[in-house]
Amino acid sequence: MIPSLKRINELAKKQRESELTAAEKVEQQALREDYLREIRGQVLETFSGLKVMDPLGNDVTPEKLRSERKIESNE
Repeated sequence: MIPSLKRINELAKKQRESELTAAEKVEQQALREDYLREIRGQVLETFSGLKVMDPLGNDVTPEKLRSERKIESNE
């Protein structure tokens, strides 16, 4: 679980029940941006490990994905 998710949910609940302060709104926006960055990173990590195969069993992984894997493995 993403650590900031608990605080995001707390702020969302408070926002539904009453109004957030300016500082809480800024915190909420920053937490949401961090959350989205984390999710995008997880998705990219998952997709970078995929191999695309056609019905005949041939590897048809796009060249862009292959080159990204090579770059990551060299780092």
